[in-house]
Amino acid sequence: MGKSNFSDGAGPSQRQLRVGELIRRTMSELLLRGDLHDADLNALSITVSEVRVSGDLRVATAYVLPLGGDNKSAAIDALKRNKGEIRRAVSKGLTLKHSPEIRFLIDETFDKMDETNRLLASDHVAQDLKPAASTEPTQDLDTE
Repeated sequence: MGKSNFSDGAGPSQRQLRVGELIRRTMSELLLRGDLHDADLNALSITVSEVRVSGDLRVATAYVLPLGGDNKSAAIDALKRNKGEIRRAVSKGLTLKHSPEIRFLIDETFDKMDETNRLLASDHVAQDLKPAASTEPTQDLDTE
């Protein structure tokens, strides 16, 4: 049998990446312009860092973070309340057969980067990163 052209689980397809990026851009512009009819949501400055789309393009998970990392739960609640309006606005910019269901999650990437930097700066890890003194004996070339 020939090899299938379908994704083998190695990662998202080019189409998934392209659709995810289109959704991310559209959502970012929508939130930036404040085109939604929710004053609470328009008052928040929300960054859409990534959108991951399922293989069948029916579910899109948007990773968001409010400016400064404050009011995370309020931002998620406001986005969930306006999920239908966001979905309609996003679907206008896409030429897909079905408008994807949009789910919202807090983006933890910045917290993970801060934790990694903190670990790398710790004394315990820093000692492993310093070059060790050479323990090999050196040869004196002037001994002839």
